Order: sequence, then C-alpha cells, then structure tokens
Amino acid sequence: MKVLLVFTRSASGVDGPRSVFSDTPVSLLTKFKDSVLQNIIKRAQFAVPPTALMVLSSIEVEGVEQHICDMRFDDLPLDGDWDLVGITVHTGLAKTAFEVARKFRERGVKVVLGGPHVTLFPDSCVSEADSLVLGEAEDLWKELLEDLKRGSLKARYQSDTLPDLSVYRPISKRALNIKRYFTTNLIQTSRGCPYRCDFCNVYVMNGNRSRHRPIAHVVEEVERFLKDDKRVFFFVDDTLNADRAYATELFTKLIPYKIQWVGQATTLLGQQPEVLEAFAKSGCKGLLLGIEGVNDATNHSHRKFQNKESALVRNIKAIRAAGICVYGSFIYGLDGDTLETPRLLYDFIEETGVDVPGINILRPIPGTALFERLASEGRLMFPKDDIYAFRYSWGQELLCKPKQIPVEDFIESYCDLTERLFTFRNAIKRTLNAPAIRPAILMFNLAYIQMYGLSRRDLRQQLFRLKQNR
Repeated sequence: MKVLLVFTRSASGVDGPRSVFSDTPVSLLTKFKDSVLQNIIKRAQFAVPPTALMVLSSIEVEGVEQHICDMRFDDLPLDGDWDLVGITVHTGLAKTAFEVARKFRERGVKVVLGGPHVTLFPDSCVSEADSLVLGEAEDLWKELLEDLKRGSLKARYQSDTLPDLSVYRPISKRALNIKRYFTTNLIQTSRGCPYRCDFCNVYVMNGNRSRHRPIAHVVEEVERFLKDDKRVFFFVDDTLNADRAYATELFTKLIPYKIQWVGQATTLLGQQPEVLEAFAKSGCKGLLLGIEGVNDATNHSHRKFQNKESALVRNIKAIRAAGICVYGSFIYGLDGDTLETPRLLYDFIEETGVDVPGINILRPIPGTALFERLASEGRLMFPKDDIYAFRYSWGQELLCKPKQIPVEDFIESYCDLTERLFTFRNAIKRTLNAPAIRPAILMFNLAYIQMYGLSRRDLRQQLFRLKQNR
C-alpha cells in the first residue's frame, strides 16, 4: 500500500516573497527580485524538512510504503496510485490544506488530516477528511496504518495521554530528497514548554512541562545522521535550555562528534554558564532567542516572565561572547508597547549586537489565550470564526488592534523601524561583528532587506484599503 504525506506551503511571504494582496500590481523588476529571492530562501532558513512528516514516515508497518510531497518544491502527484494521503494542517494554512484534500478525495483517495489545527479545531475539519488524527501522532499513526491495511479506517484517532518519549523511535530519512534541503539533520530532544506565554500554543499542544528523550537515543541519532548528511544540525526544541541538567549532559556528550548546530533557547542561557559552555564546546553556532519585548511591563502583560529586563542585555552579550550568534526575535504590538517602543527596540539591538533581528507583529493565533482575550476585547481585525481569515505572513498585515497605538500610527512606525534596521550598511556591520557563521549572517540580513520591504509594501496596502472601507 502507498501512503503520501503532504506538507503545504504558505501563500504569503513565509515561504518566499509573495504579497498577501495578490491583486496588487507590482513592477517587472519587483517580480524578478522576488523570484530570485524565493529560490535563495528555498536553500536558506526555511528549506528544512517538515519535522512531523519525518517522524511519521519513519514509522514502519509491513506492506506500507510512505512518501513525502513537500509543496515548497513538488507538484502534487494527483495521478499517483495512492491508498491514503495524510496532510498536516496549521491554522494559517488550513485553506490550502483543505483544497489539497478535496483534490485527492475527488479522485477517490482517502484523506487523513492531522496537525495543530485539527487538534484544536477538529469540528472545522470533519467534512474535509475521511479520518482525523488529534494530538501528537506517533503511536496513533501506527494504529492508523494497521487499520488501513485491514480496510477499517476509523473516523478519528486520539489518545488520552501524550507519547512516551523514552520509547526508542529511530527517525529515518528514506522518504526525503536530502540534497534539496539546506540540511536534513533535524533533531528533537524534548517536547512541551514550562512557560505559558499567552501568544504561544506550544504548551497547549505539547503540555506545560518538558518531556525528554533519553540522551543515549539522541546521541545515537546524531551519529546515524552524520553518515548521510554532514551539514549543520538543527535542534528543533522550543527551549533547549529549559532543563539545565539535561542540556548540560546531552551537549557535553556531543562534543566528540565535532558537529556545528543551531537551535532555540531562552535568554536565561546567559545566566547558565555550565549550559552555555556545553553548547559552545559542542558546536553551537547560532540560537534563536524569543526576546519579544525589552521591558518587564510589556512582557508580563503577555505572561512572559522568564526574560528579566535587568538581565537581558547582559545575557545576550554573554551568549555572543561564547561564540554563539543570536537571532533575536522581537514582537512589536504587545499590550505594553507605545510609539516609543520602536526606538527602544532599535537601541537594544544596537547595544546588544544582535546578529539577526526579527521584528514580528503581534499575531493572535487561534487556540491561544491571546486570541480569546483579543476577541473578547473586540480587537481582532478578522472574524473570530472565519478559519480562513487568519494566515501566516512575514509581518505583512496587522491582525489585531494594538492596545495603546492607533492602527495608522502603528503601521507607519513599524515600517519606519524595519526600514531603519534592514539596510545594506547594517547587514555588513552585523556580518563583520558576528562571532560565527558570517556567511549565514550576511545571507539573512541581505534577504531581510527584501523581505521587510515586502512587509512594508503590504502593510501600506492594508492601510490604504482600511481607509477606503471607512
């Protein structure tokens, strides 16, 4: 039996430079630049395999072969002889996922949907699939494939408990085209998050505590992955340093493998010298840090208490001093933000030397506490029950009204901030000052000049349309 696992692509700038306003005319030069950059991005930060589909395609059931279709690269193989098609559904991509499901179902192929959107909003998915998988799917997927062989597919698969990560489940790359990606060395050591930031759904989906894989399993996976791909490793955990003892032991044991790796951590790493040393010695070259706001009042308004204003600058400098580049992820539009915030963000980035700044607009993801609160306050800029209205983008549209800043002023101040931050001069300066991986730092900063230019173009188009509709 043949099973196809499908990963859909974003229709906006997340997977390449595309306007969220497809009816807006652009020049031929802009189209050419966007096309060139889109190809670069495929080989850059976004071109890694979908982790969930790597996990599912590694589950072996006798008589079943699994294939992956990554729509960032592949056309849909609609004429293939498929017994089942599985599609990961994220809320911001639900429309695309449902369209793909319909195309296969029209051809008589059974479709199963899973992923965050299905888990949080199953009722919106029932009519679009033959079967739904709710929650983390490892154990459920094997059961589903066995049912498929017997011809007894259930309408819904759901477990009352989260998977036991101590069970040995080796990840295979046999369904991947390894050469098309920037790297295929994606490793997950844990799931869940001990924090409860109101704009995030990780703790909702994966639990409010960290669940770890055995260190021996992770080390074995690194060793095995090195046999077919010696490129950079990406540890995909949301908070690699959440458990200090586990992180220190794991990365100390990885030192002999002499890998280079990137991942995600909290700014508290700067106050964890034993973890920081293990990260640096094991080959860590860059970390995404969720900084969000740069003062306590702003972060506390969204239940983010782990970043202490008094220690932020010192922590980031300590991480960079250890030879690790910092991708600083910021959010503008938090409830504590004012028109003074852009200046504070710019000054903070300059003072700390953040190697790649990412300036996000507050995004109310359905299923989060933030979404529900903003809906109750009348601050959403799209209908609460319209699952197609929320979409992912590269800061290309404002989805909720800021608490203390008028919409027009917010858009203009955001555009001014990104135009000031992302210049050729700043790209060169950050590259020369970077403690590691300078080619990657240059690539990111140059790409962001174009990407945030697209953001400004779309935001101003949104503002124009809002004024027209008054």
